[in-house]
Amino acid sequence: MNNSLYNEVIRKGKYYTQISAYYFKEWVSFNMDFHKHNQVEIMYVIKGKCAVETEGCNITMKNGDFILIDANVPHRLVVGKDKPCRMLNIEFIFVEAKSIIPCFAQTVESCKAINKLVGRKMPYIVLKDSNEVYPILKAIINELGEVREDKSLMLDALMLQLLEAIARMAVEMAEKGIEVSDVYIRKAIQYMQHNYDCEVNVSDVAKTVNVHPAYLHRIFKAKTGLTINAYLTQLRMNKAKMLLANTDIPIIDVSNYVGINSRQYFSYVFKKNTGLTPAQYRKSAEKFVDM
Repeated sequence: MNNSLYNEVIRKGKYYTQISAYYFKEWVSFNMDFHKHNQVEIMYVIKGKCAVETEGCNITMKNGDFILIDANVPHRLVVGKDKPCRMLNIEFIFVEAKSIIPCFAQTVESCKAINKLVGRKMPYIVLKDSNEVYPILKAIINELGEVREDKSLMLDALMLQLLEAIARMAVEMAEKGIEVSDVYIRKAIQYMQHNYDCEVNVSDVAKTVNVHPAYLHRIFKAKTGLTINAYLTQLRMNKAKMLLANTDIPIIDVSNYVGINSRQYFSYVFKKNTGLTPAQYRKSAEKFVDM
């Protein structure tokens, strides 16, 4: 059976979570191969820094960050050689069972946050913990380490508590209008605003944001309506217009000020975007001031 959080079979039956693997581990200089498995996984960074690559995205995580990855989503963990990364991971599946604790389907129906989370069908969710998720994860690990026959009831309750806590955090972030893609786009725009006067390409921006260039290109255009190159050009032309209208900087220097080393290419791009050559634009700005 597909153990995805979004599997309709699980939504209709009496299914409960069952932890299939867990560990506390400190990684150093580790590059995991891309893989996928039929378990939902939660990776929590206790101390240090790592990167999780999934869905064409490279996600940097540090203390208190965690990611929930749905079943059968390709991913891999990367830890640098400079600093170790201590993590807590659990993997779980869904099994049919009987319990006095509400099953997953009942919880989805009764808990608005989990209902909204399941409705969004996201392959992964990255969040910053506010010291709510980690204590539950520790309680789960401690319970797993106990040797007693009745521990399944406690684990069922803790897992529902964990999913509800994650769902509330994810929904709160979404309702504030903060999507993971929005964070990447804001970082990309900030980088271009600070570096438009240098040679910049899509790979440079993507490297700074820590995502794959193709993925960044896709989400950037979907959100802004412009490609990254078009946005950068627009930014440069706006800066050039300001310099031409308000300073006496020579046109050849204006082109360098906005990161375009060829005056001929600068003139071509400027006219294409404004309908005027740089010299014509400066003259028209001077006339406007005289009036």
